[in-house]
Amino acid sequence: MNSPRKCKSWIESYVKYASVTEAPTRFHFWSGVSAVAGALRRRVWINMVRYQWYPSFYIILVAPPGVATKTTTVSTAMNFLRQIPGIHFGPDIVTWESLVCELAKVTENFEYKTDFMPMSAITLEAGELGNLIDPQNKDMMNLYVKLWDGAPKIEKSTKTSGCDMVEAPWVNLIGCTTPSWIADSMPQHAIGGGFVSRCIFVYAQEKEKYIAYVDEHVSDFDDKLQQDLLDDLTHMASTLIGPFTIDKEARDWGRSWYERMWKLAAKESNDALRDGYISRKQGHLHKTAMIISACRSDNMIITEEDLQISDQMLLTIEPDMAKVFSRVGKSEESNRVDQFLGYIKMKKEVTYESAYTQVHSYFTNFRDFEGILSGCIRSGKIRLEQRAAIMWLIWTGD
Repeated sequence: MNSPRKCKSWIESYVKYASVTEAPTRFHFWSGVSAVAGALRRRVWINMVRYQWYPSFYIILVAPPGVATKTTTVSTAMNFLRQIPGIHFGPDIVTWESLVCELAKVTENFEYKTDFMPMSAITLEAGELGNLIDPQNKDMMNLYVKLWDGAPKIEKSTKTSGCDMVEAPWVNLIGCTTPSWIADSMPQHAIGGGFVSRCIFVYAQEKEKYIAYVDEHVSDFDDKLQQDLLDDLTHMASTLIGPFTIDKEARDWGRSWYERMWKLAAKESNDALRDGYISRKQGHLHKTAMIISACRSDNMIITEEDLQISDQMLLTIEPDMAKVFSRVGKSEESNRVDQFLGYIKMKKEVTYESAYTQVHSYFTNFRDFEGILSGCIRSGKIRLEQRAAIMWLIWTGD
C-alpha cells in the first residue's frame, strides 16, 4: 500500500518549518536527511548483490563560530527523531570502545517477510564534532569506515572485557564544527582517506538571513506542521522495511551519470580530497535518493527524479568542500595570513589602524604584520588607499 504523507514531501516541509532560523537552507536540508535516516535505520537498503547501501550518513556542518546556527539547526531535526519510539541515541562523548558497547546494548530483531533480522542501530549527535570523532585515532576511524560500508558484524576485543560481537551494526552521525577545528585536528594524510570520503561536509561562510526574533517568523500553522512532520517520521520508522528498488528510468540515468562523473574526474588534476569523495559519490547519491523517496511515499521505489534531486543537493555543497580543508597541513604563519585576508574580505575596506587592532593577537610583532601586509599587497589581494590623513586597506581579491 502506497500511503501518502501528511506532508507532501517530508524534507521539503521540514526545511520550511526549520528555516526561520539564520542557518543556510542546505543546513536544514541535510539535518532533515539525518533525521529521516535515523528513523529508517538498517531496516531498509538497496541491494547491489555484492554489497548493500544502507541509509547511514556522516553529516558535518561547518561554519566559523557564530556565523550560522549549527547546533540549533541540528537540534531542531534531532528533536523530531528523539520523540519516535524505538530510536536509540548514542553517548554524547564517544570512544571507539564505548561505541561498540553502545551498539551491542541496542541489538534487536525486526521481521521482514518470514524472517527475523538483527539490527544494532544508533544515531550520534554532537554540537562539537570532537566529542564524536578523534581523527588521530586510527582504530576509531577504521570502525566508522566499516560502519558506513554496512559491515555485517563487528568485534571488539580487550584484555579486561573480552570480546564483544555486534550483529548488523549501523550508525547515523551528525555533528557541528569549525574550519579551525578541522585545521587543528585533521591530519594531512586523512584528507581523501576512508573516513573523510564518507562524510557529507556542509559549509557556510556567512549568515543567510538576519533574524533577531525568531518568534516573529513562526507561522500560525506551526503546531500543526510540527505534528504532521512528527506523524510522518513516525510512520516511516514503523512501516518502511526491506529493499528499495531502482526503476528502469532511474537506472538509465544512473548509468549515464556514473560514466560522466568518472570521465570528468579523469580529466581533472590529481587531488586527494576530490578523488576520495568521487570514489564514494555514487554511494552518497543513492543513500540520499533513498531518503528522498521515503519522504514522499511508502512505495520504496527510487525514480529518476529522486536521483536528480540527490545529485543537485550534492552539487550545491561540493564547491565549498575545498574551503573546509583549506587550512589543513598549512603552517601557523600561513593560517594567520588566511585569517587576516578573511577579515579584510569580510569588511571590504578598513582603516590601517583598525586592521592592526583586529589582528594584533595573530601578529604580536609589528614587523610580522608589516611583512604579511606587504605580501598581500604584492599578491593583488589588498591595495592601500590614502583618504585625507587616514590609510585604508581595500579588498581587491576574488
